[in-house]
Amino acid sequence: MYDYLIVGCGFAGSVLAERLANAGYKILIVDKRDHIAGNAYDFYNEAGILIHKYGPHIFHTNSAEVFKYLSRFTAWRPYEHRVLASVDGQLVPIPINLTTINKLYGLNLSALEVEDFLASKAEKRSPVRTSEDVVVNVVGHELFEKFFRGYTKKQWDMEPAELDASVTARVPTRTNTDDRYFTDTFQAMPLNGYTEMFRRMLSHERISIMLQTDYRDLIDVIQYKNLIYTGPIDSFFDFKYGKLPYRSLNFEFQTLDVEKYQTTGTVNYPLNNLYTRISEFKHLTGQKHDKTTIVFEYSSAEGDPYYPIPRRENQELYDRYKKLAAEVPNVYFTGRLASYKYYNMDQVVAQSLALAKKLERLNEQ
Repeated sequence: MYDYLIVGCGFAGSVLAERLANAGYKILIVDKRDHIAGNAYDFYNEAGILIHKYGPHIFHTNSAEVFKYLSRFTAWRPYEHRVLASVDGQLVPIPINLTTINKLYGLNLSALEVEDFLASKAEKRSPVRTSEDVVVNVVGHELFEKFFRGYTKKQWDMEPAELDASVTARVPTRTNTDDRYFTDTFQAMPLNGYTEMFRRMLSHERISIMLQTDYRDLIDVIQYKNLIYTGPIDSFFDFKYGKLPYRSLNFEFQTLDVEKYQTTGTVNYPLNNLYTRISEFKHLTGQKHDKTTIVFEYSSAEGDPYYPIPRRENQELYDRYKKLAAEVPNVYFTGRLASYKYYNMDQVVAQSLALAKKLERLNEQ
């Protein structure tokens, strides 16, 4: 008899497994894939280079609680991610900052002057409802076309005017020279990789792991008191109201006989090429190697669900499934796919820590 059957070995499921096992409960955690760590899974390829199978995962958080919790399972390598965008034949920082503007336009503006420059370009929109509104409202149409429209179209196969404001609101505009992609208090990479961090997280004696396993095959075979589900919520209910739409990703890995391919971890391609970006893993991991591995990312309508498509009708469909979920006894839905929301890794960890505390309180009653 297991106290909890947990579906999914990614951040959501693994954090809950560790916390609940630590509280004295017997856990079985299962995953359809042949590995733990979910989309954060990393491994050494044939050349001996540590790569992320599902695209680059960069850890960052403002939560001291989340960082302290994960630090139980890994040491860290300090790393601040920097991204360049290929625009007008130049590589310039993204998010847009003072350096971006000066380099793009051949200017030498100060921080105060660039504020006026951007204000002169901005086209105020009210209310701000769409992704296009967000950008044009701050930097105007010209910079929107150079940096956002093409990238968004490739990523989502939709015009920014069709997408919720949250998509481009994630990318700020700066008037200083700060070229970090994230400004969070804690920015670091697991020293020995994500998979090793997960392995240590799941090494508790009360946790059993089954990979390449569909939880539905176990329902009538094993005994358990509670189910924690981190998969797609529509799949749990056999797509009763129809499928929730997602964008997926395809990855093309190349190992090159050079020590370094590009000057920063990721380069975005908003205007040219079918791929959205190229990332080079050695920037992220700090690994020393005479070769390097890069990955090209292509957005796709088919494949594993990565990005919930943020449109009102999709949210309304999710809300119908959420209402169904609330009526299922002893089943708890959590994580990106079950919440139909694009969470950063730290947000998923925080959500799981909160749910673990809630479950412990319920069990005490």
